[in-house]
Amino acid sequence: MANCLQDSDDVVALKRAAAHAAVAEIESGMLVGLGTGTTVSLAIAALGERVLAGLRIDIVATSRITALQARAAGLSVLAFDTRAGVDLAIDGADELDPDLRAIKGRGGAMLREKIVAAAAARMVVIVDASKEVTALGRGLLPIETLPFAAGFVSRRIERLGAAVSLRMAGSAPFLTDQRNIVLDCRFGVIGDCEGLAQALSAIPGMLGHGLFLDEIDAAYVGRKDGIARLTRSAPGAAS
Repeated sequence: MANCLQDSDDVVALKRAAAHAAVAEIESGMLVGLGTGTTVSLAIAALGERVLAGLRIDIVATSRITALQARAAGLSVLAFDTRAGVDLAIDGADELDPDLRAIKGRGGAMLREKIVAAAAARMVVIVDASKEVTALGRGLLPIETLPFAAGFVSRRIERLGAAVSLRMAGSAPFLTDQRNIVLDCRFGVIGDCEGLAQALSAIPGMLGHGLFLDEIDAAYVGRKDGIARLTRSAPGAAS
């Protein structure tokens, strides 16, 4: 599902600054996993500049659109299916709490993003300050689902307390790169993120949810007073 609201110029500038800070962590010889979405597009542009300046890296992409953008920027894109791990994953987030737990999936690639995040030695996310929340659940929680199981999974999620809607692309269901559907679920503020993640993962036909609870090691947050680097060892503290 495309982002219906265009970011303001100020927000884009904050995201771009955060993207440049995250990309500065990348060293020659790394295999880098790239997420999907407008924020990652800014990181790809920054990476393209570094590659032109002599940086030598390979990347794996979590979506076809990211792969296309990366190749257009002059990056070397490898297939992930032959890789057991990556050195660093870079992605955006729809919500980020003080403990570096996140909700992702607005771009519809959260299943692949979670796989690459799990394979990464480190994961960093790039956000602007509007994505910071005190508790997850301000917006929707996307859940990738096998089309065959759509009705069953929807009902099970409703029993967990959510309002569930099928993500659409015009008059047809939105399909991920795996040709699965996405259920956008509104839980409200999530009091027990770990418990909800376990309950969702136990539903047959649920392929991937947007709760990223322990994958993120650091975050670069674009704020009006500068870029804050948050780490899991010192959540909420800039360095």
